[in-house]
Amino acid sequence: MRGAIYRQLWFQVLIATIAGIALGHWAPGLGVPLKPLGDAFIALIRMMIAPVIFCTVVHGIASANDMKSVGRLAIRSLIYFEIITILALIIGLIAVNLWQPGVGMNVDLSSLDAKSVETYVATAHEQSITGYLLAIIPTTFLSAFTEGQVLQVLLISCLFGMAVATMGEKGRPIVDMVDKLSAAFFRIIHFLMYLSPVGAFGAIAFTVGKFGSGSLVSLGELIIMFLLLCLVFTIVVLGGVARLVNVSLWRLLIYMRDEIVIVAATTSTETVLPRIIEKMRAAGCDEKVVGFVVPAGYSFNLDGTCLYLTVVAVFLAQATNTPLDLWHQLVLLAVLLLTSKGAAGVAGAAFVVLAATLGTTGTIPVASIAMILGIHRILAEGLTFVNLIGNCLAAVVLATWEGAIDREKLATTIGNAKARQLAGD
Repeated sequence: MRGAIYRQLWFQVLIATIAGIALGHWAPGLGVPLKPLGDAFIALIRMMIAPVIFCTVVHGIASANDMKSVGRLAIRSLIYFEIITILALIIGLIAVNLWQPGVGMNVDLSSLDAKSVETYVATAHEQSITGYLLAIIPTTFLSAFTEGQVLQVLLISCLFGMAVATMGEKGRPIVDMVDKLSAAFFRIIHFLMYLSPVGAFGAIAFTVGKFGSGSLVSLGELIIMFLLLCLVFTIVVLGGVARLVNVSLWRLLIYMRDEIVIVAATTSTETVLPRIIEKMRAAGCDEKVVGFVVPAGYSFNLDGTCLYLTVVAVFLAQATNTPLDLWHQLVLLAVLLLTSKGAAGVAGAAFVVLAATLGTTGTIPVASIAMILGIHRILAEGLTFVNLIGNCLAAVVLATWEGAIDREKLATTIGNAKARQLAGD
């Protein structure tokens, strides 16, 4: 324990979350206007993401002696991301076909409020694979930081880090300066974390006050099925990966408890991205690996989002009695392999990707997503949790694969019995 429990961040956020739920339920008129508290906290953390990624990646790459290792890390990361996300898509597809939560609902599309999702549909129409790839390239060097696009910042950081690394001794002062800036930016993150209970209180009070509990009854089976699926995927799949790299899943959950509670309240993994980078470095993962893998994972390693997309898409087909044979589901899976990479770690992004996917396949009516608009934030509790744990594990997997992990730190933080034994040897 790190002192009295009331001083620990996870406990403070948990109490604030419970208070927000109570206020949103019993006094929704007071809860809904508190949305700016959650938005402000997310905005404060978001403004720090770009400088934290830049400093971490630049310092990690510039300190490396072998530039080939950077390219090797990128290739290995993409291979791992694809394997895990494909597995998540397949598991989600199998689970929703076995459970069939939408069968028997017989929803009439004319009864749905299509206007409520017009904004999401319009945004989805603007999505394309070519556009997504081109969007990784910023308009200018500085615009990568002002627009807040994680992949743009990652691209600029990699290029700058490689440039500094090839400068030899002339680049050493730049590396030292970046290291000092990194320490300052992480100190700011620590300051901002004191506001996380306030942000959690506002975010959850708005969610409960806005959507209430009525939608939970009519769509309760989908919620239960999806949250159970997220739990099973975490224990079986991510737990299996954890064992392969000598990590205790239980110790990892305890180690990341502050971040888990914050993500649960804000339904956005972006609020803890800088903290993940800091904590995975403290767990023994090399700075270069963490600096690349964690930001890249926010677009390419969204396991929970993949579960969400397959489950909800097939659920909507079941609920609206839309025929969806094996061929249509394989096409859906193929499309999701591409569209799922466009979902960032921001609250609501998965909803836009879902609309884009349905629009691309043309099989399931896009207007049907209005059915889950009221429970999306509830489903996001499961998907953001899986995304968070998945990206933490990805850092350990790639660090182990690269031989860039401190066994002693791993053993004292999240390592299992075998890791502790190896550290002792």
